[in-house]
Amino acid sequence: MEQSKHRKVIIIGAGPAGLSAAIYAARADLQPLVISGMSLYGQVSLTTTIENYPGFPNGINGPDLGSLFEEQARKFGSEIVFDVVQSLDLCAKPFKVVLSDVEYTADAIILAMGAEARKLNVPGENEYVGRGISYCATCDGWFFKDKNIHVVGGGDSAIEEALFLTRFARSVTVIHRRDALRAGAILENRARNHPKVKFIWDTVVKEIRGNGSVHELLVESVKTGAQEIIPTDGIFIFIGHDPNIGIIAGQLKMTAQGTVAVDDRLQTSIPGVFAAGDITDAHFRQVVTSAGMGAAAAISAVSYLETLD
Repeated sequence: MEQSKHRKVIIIGAGPAGLSAAIYAARADLQPLVISGMSLYGQVSLTTTIENYPGFPNGINGPDLGSLFEEQARKFGSEIVFDVVQSLDLCAKPFKVVLSDVEYTADAIILAMGAEARKLNVPGENEYVGRGISYCATCDGWFFKDKNIHVVGGGDSAIEEALFLTRFARSVTVIHRRDALRAGAILENRARNHPKVKFIWDTVVKEIRGNGSVHELLVESVKTGAQEIIPTDGIFIFIGHDPNIGIIAGQLKMTAQGTVAVDDRLQTSIPGVFAAGDITDAHFRQVVTSAGMGAAAAISAVSYLETLD
């Protein structure tokens, strides 16, 4: 392994939060190092069209937006490396970041590893992401105008998203593995009383099928084991998100939702370590909010580093 290299600030993650942080840190002349992980641009890279990011009234392809973020970050002096953090030591200063074949130390760290939507892990799921399968109603609901769609899940997020989708879809059918929702009473009453919302109880999706795009689901009763095929124009999966916190396990204070706890300046429980984006956001999970958090974290990191001079 190469001899350890030092940076004033290292940003872990190259999605909207990480690259926005890089832009702001670079403009402060910190020459930040961005470690992308194996998913350059984060969940944005999985989104075919983004129509709710300001400045793009005609929408923009997700990877293209990520590429613009990257271009802007590099323009101001950020270095972006496509590598995976093998270990991260936040217990001593300077902080230590170990990559595949090089070790870095840093005076400040911005964590922006994002989160991943939980998957059903059934046949067809990977094949049809972006072609009838979505994990974000706010992002993709518009594409399902006057369609008959299905939502998988029974918690607050699933029912909130199902109700949101009624703005566009002809019908929204909620598939839930239990015989009662886990969502709060107010949300449940709204869903049960909505003319567009239907329910399929005690049922799980076993396979997602299509021909170019999703057109049917193989479902199974958890009580009888009986299977049937139901037609659909799309499926939205809302069974939770998992923040990518493996490399920081046990080192930082977390919230009850499993996200990294931060103060109003996006500083974690360790001074000099900041967090932004989905890793600390259990609610909004939008490109625009992640980008804003990344910018704020970088501004806070700049202020923190000034106290060390």
